[in-house]
Amino acid sequence: MPQLAGTTERFTYGDYCQWPDDERWELIDGQAFAMSAPSRIHQEFVVELTRQIANALQNHPCSVYIAPFDVRLPQRDEADDQVDTVVQPDLAVICDRNKLDDKGCRGAPDWIIEILSPSTAAHDQIRKLALYERHGVREYWLLHPLDRILMIYLLGEDGRFGKPEVRELTDPTAVMVVNGLEIQWPEI
Repeated sequence: MPQLAGTTERFTYGDYCQWPDDERWELIDGQAFAMSAPSRIHQEFVVELTRQIANALQNHPCSVYIAPFDVRLPQRDEADDQVDTVVQPDLAVICDRNKLDDKGCRGAPDWIIEILSPSTAAHDQIRKLALYERHGVREYWLLHPLDRILMIYLLGEDGRFGKPEVRELTDPTAVMVVNGLEIQWPEI
């Protein structure tokens, strides 16, 4: 995943908001990373997962959001324009409505799903895994659409992700942070 070419400059959400709307970027600890266009299979999984999750969350305090949707992850209580980390997870489920505003979400979602592609796999499996653990995302799913493999990370009481549960996309998969929700895997 390309970083902003040839720069060691650190950016904030204030900078990010000034960039062209037709470009997609993420900031992680002030470093800018360009996002690439998703593949067709990626989008098919996004649509199917969103449909299932949104249907299950009707009349529920949690809501699902899909990229592009800014998730600002402040270090402390700094003003929005000083936040140096903003990501756009493929899917984010937020159960605390106080984290939501017109800009997106401020604070860690409860559950994040990233659908891997060759251009983002290292970013999602290394940088974002560490980032989401550090900020307290309770459940993180990494979906390998071509291999039909799912890695599930759950945040322990010690504030760390344990060893991932690795599953094939065959049997329904229960979501830990949303009681009673199971994802049925389509034949994509």
